[in-house]
Amino acid sequence: MATNTSVRIIPARRRAPINSATASKSGTIAQFRTMCSTCNLRELCLPCCGLTRSELDVADCLVFNRSRVRRGESLYRTGDHFTSLYAVRNGFFKSTALLENGRDQVTGFSMTGEVLGMDGIGPERHTCNTIALEDSDVCAIPFARLQELAHELPSLQHQFHRMMSREIVREHGVMLLLGSMNAEERLAVFLLNLSQRFAARGYSPSEFNLRMTREEIGSYLGLKLETVSRIFSQFHEEGLIGVQQKFIRILDRAGLERVMGRELG
Repeated sequence: MATNTSVRIIPARRRAPINSATASKSGTIAQFRTMCSTCNLRELCLPCCGLTRSELDVADCLVFNRSRVRRGESLYRTGDHFTSLYAVRNGFFKSTALLENGRDQVTGFSMTGEVLGMDGIGPERHTCNTIALEDSDVCAIPFARLQELAHELPSLQHQFHRMMSREIVREHGVMLLLGSMNAEERLAVFLLNLSQRFAARGYSPSEFNLRMTREEIGSYLGLKLETVSRIFSQFHEEGLIGVQQKFIRILDRAGLERVMGRELG
């Protein structure tokens, strides 16, 4: 069960980041203008989560470019210059890194209300590829302007630090997942984590469609496709989940928690 956690990542072929020019050429990415105060995700998204009404009015000076990214299109690629963070308004994305052996390793999945692009803050270039798994909308948050605004709004700066902390904790959690859990535990944690994230966005925590393939799940969890398929069938036979292609029903949450050896809060 190799996880390739120590291999050196090499850059993929550069591709220009999304902007109005590339949008008009491709014909697949439409752009709109939007503001925090009118967004129905303001309780989840980085720029406006936890801000007061007066602070939201100040934050509205960040008028974002809202972009539509079609399924299979890249939001950004390894080596692209970092200029913005991206808040997912709706849709689903996967992030991948190109390994030395030429294989793409899935490093994460992101959904509505989550923020993409933090990989580029330090090196000022993106270190992974991020691809839409379904037709999706994102808001591009200009990072330089966000930093300026954070000096005016301490609560925004605090929220940004909290988000960075959550990202570090998530990375540690993935390392723990790949390094200390068996295959059944990994898939149980993956399904329960998705359940929690859907619930936080007002969706059903027990019934949802998987946007990713079994192969992509295996890449993320460090498992072979055959192993992922076998465990899905095993969980189905044990009455823990119902499976109909990509539609999942969690039938026994407590049972999944027992598989992973502890309860999720």
